[in-house]
Amino acid sequence: MSKDTGFSITSAERYSLALYELSNESNILTQIEEQCSSVLELINTSDDFKNLIKDPTIKQDNLLKITNSISENYKFETLFKNFLNFLVQKRRFFFLERILKSFVEICSKKRGELKAELKSAKELSNDEITKITDELTKNFSSKIKLNYKYDKSLIGGLVFQVGSTMVDTSIKNKLQQIENRMIEA
Repeated sequence: MSKDTGFSITSAERYSLALYELSNESNILTQIEEQCSSVLELINTSDDFKNLIKDPTIKQDNLLKITNSISENYKFETLFKNFLNFLVQKRRFFFLERILKSFVEICSKKRGELKAELKSAKELSNDEITKITDELTKNFSSKIKLNYKYDKSLIGGLVFQVGSTMVDTSIKNKLQQIENRMIEA
């Protein structure tokens, strides 16, 4: 296993936990979590923003101006705006995505939610996703936070994972099993 000599996962969790504790103490945890999700969405949808985060040549002053501008446009809480500026000043803005994902996971764990992944070969409606989430919640006796992805490469069926439990009913998996048996024979 390779060692991450730079900014470790543990460091990201420390920043995330600090943001969680400050948000919780200020009674604005829900707002901060929504704002973190907004920034994560921005990272996922804007290549310009993603490149901005990863660009080491951008001066600190310019990054501060950009984060302040984004904070104003999205009407971020002062705490979250200050946190973003703190990351810029400590030269940790490069790890923003990792820190915010960790923060969202901490919030989810503190609410007692289990993280689940669902992939399907056909596009599922919101109603179908809700029914699956409700069924998983009932079966696992815990609130489920479902991450859904449409994956046409599965050919047919579903793949879902909750914690260490994984169920793969996809045709792609069944074909792979048949191929493996044929190679072994």
